[in-house]
Amino acid sequence: MNQEDYLPEDAFEIAGQVGAAGGADDGEDAEATRREAGEAESSRASRGWWDRNADEYQSEHGAFLGDDRFVWGPEGLDEAEAALLGSAASLAGKDVLEIGAGAAQCSRWLAARGARPVALDLSHRQLQHALRIGDDVPLVEADAGRLPFRDASFDLACSAYGAVPFVADPVNVMREVHRVLRPGGRWVFSVTHPIRWAFPDEPGPEGLSVAASYFDRTPYVEQDEQGSAVYVEHHRTLGDRVRDVVAGGFRLVDLVEPEWPAWNDQEWGGWSPLRGNLIPGTAIFVCERD
Repeated sequence: MNQEDYLPEDAFEIAGQVGAAGGADDGEDAEATRREAGEAESSRASRGWWDRNADEYQSEHGAFLGDDRFVWGPEGLDEAEAALLGSAASLAGKDVLEIGAGAAQCSRWLAARGARPVALDLSHRQLQHALRIGDDVPLVEADAGRLPFRDASFDLACSAYGAVPFVADPVNVMREVHRVLRPGGRWVFSVTHPIRWAFPDEPGPEGLSVAASYFDRTPYVEQDEQGSAVYVEHHRTLGDRVRDVVAGGFRLVDLVEPEWPAWNDQEWGGWSPLRGNLIPGTAIFVCERD
């Protein structure tokens, strides 16, 4: 499939562009709070945060993620092992959309198996890192809530911690993914396991005691001195996520909660072997479009 087959005229494609330095240091002393944050504010905050922090993120986690590895979360569950999108052999010739692709590591893994991936991300700086690694995957800079593709453009869609945890209207994202998928298409996405919201985001023993209500859906917001959000993450309960999937037109066929493997001794934010052996850190939703 050629790019013109799925990109409308007004889509902004970044492939082939390498910008200036970017990734400016976020010098703001952000205040953490819980408050409402709408769709526009959440999107603006996510774009700014990832543009400012992409360099540090790729420097810190790039070795774990690899250049062409498909990892579903900090536990290290690999798509090569999990086959949540289907067997490796079945990926050949498939049109695949990766949402919140970052540096497009997952898309590169898909391309190596004969798929035709497109890597989409909100952050210009993240996509610059994708170009730094290689120019072998088409890159599109766009919002997950307004996918710049024609209806029924893709066979599969995937997102490893991309977009879904950061949007105020996840049902809209589900409907957009549903729109661009062909009948029978599979949509697989991973998010922070909802139970983690009841615990402090700490990798040590202090992160093992319940500190908040699991049922409090108020977004987590970091804001600057003017009260403008510079980072937003939205909490949904496990039941909420299932209802979002169904409201988006999908059928949930599996819910995967990866266990922490013995080989993984790293800490990644609030993820660690200590917590991972006791409570789930990631939830992966495997959905199909009827």
